[in-house]
Amino acid sequence: MSELFGKQTSEVVDQSRRSFLGTAAMTMTAAQFGFAGFAEAQSRAPASDPTPDSTPVKRGMSASLGPLKNIDAGVLNVGYAEAGPANGPAVILLHGWPYDIQSYAEVAPLLASSGYRVIVPYLRGFGTTRFLSSATTRNAQQSAVALDTTALMDALKIDKAIIAGFDWGARTADIVAALWPERCKGLVSVSGYLIGTPASNKEPLPPKAELAWWYQYYFATERGRLGYAKYRNDFAKLIWQIASPKWAFDDATFDRTAASFANPDHVAIVIHDYRWRLGLAPGESRYDELEKRLAALPVITVPAITLEGDANGAPHADPGSYAKKFSGKYSHRTLKGIGHNLPQEAPHEFVRAILDVNA
Repeated sequence: MSELFGKQTSEVVDQSRRSFLGTAAMTMTAAQFGFAGFAEAQSRAPASDPTPDSTPVKRGMSASLGPLKNIDAGVLNVGYAEAGPANGPAVILLHGWPYDIQSYAEVAPLLASSGYRVIVPYLRGFGTTRFLSSATTRNAQQSAVALDTTALMDALKIDKAIIAGFDWGARTADIVAALWPERCKGLVSVSGYLIGTPASNKEPLPPKAELAWWYQYYFATERGRLGYAKYRNDFAKLIWQIASPKWAFDDATFDRTAASFANPDHVAIVIHDYRWRLGLAPGESRYDELEKRLAALPVITVPAITLEGDANGAPHADPGSYAKKFSGKYSHRTLKGIGHNLPQEAPHEFVRAILDVNA
């Protein structure tokens, strides 16, 4: 899950703005772009419909992305899903851990039906993405993962895109927007500004806050590495339950994502990511200059919308703590009853943010 930085205040969005796409149009999109079960998913009420606080909500459980493509990009052969017209404005959707591209199974067809070219890649260590060389360091430091995105854009001949994400994907989207604003037309980031450094993570937090990072400390041990390798699906399901306590996902929904954890580099990438954050594993010297720039916590200048769910059980900062890190056109929206996996739990609201940031 993503990193936590800064002080805290909040802002709430008015979710009663313009009506979205009709069911008939969405059904046509499902047929056109090959997203199994999408029409069935759209027959349910939108994720923003009010529900009692004690009632688990079933969202994002019928759609599934497919078919997949692959392309060599940088040090990777990247597996990705694509939807929409090839000449449409590009949108890149980035997932986090322990999730995968299925978090966007409803988001992608909605954007495609609005004329966008939608690219949903597996991050390194997930799904069908593979390293091109066995000699490449299995490195998950933030700058390396961000460069995967720009390399993919180069390979697909995308000069500029709207970049959106949550968890690791939000951190990556933030970095691309901050370091290469000429490549980013707009940014949608769940949980806001997630750029950080191992040095900034050395400062201890109060015990209650530290408790939320239990898995990070577990991964710092050899027992944790072995435990995750042996029980990765059980571990991921537990994180889903903690991070999205009001999302009543079913086994089929989880299993579609869990299949991506069978990637041969998955454990190495996950463990390196969390150990690097704590300064317990080295990065690579070729990324030192980028990390130096990121250590200054650069301001993001591109148009941006940040999102948060008020039922997010994962560690996250209050929106007021990072508002000043966005100097361009900016707004924040908090969604009622939504947890950490916001694109899958609230696909319509996530799509609306992308459309609005591009307006």
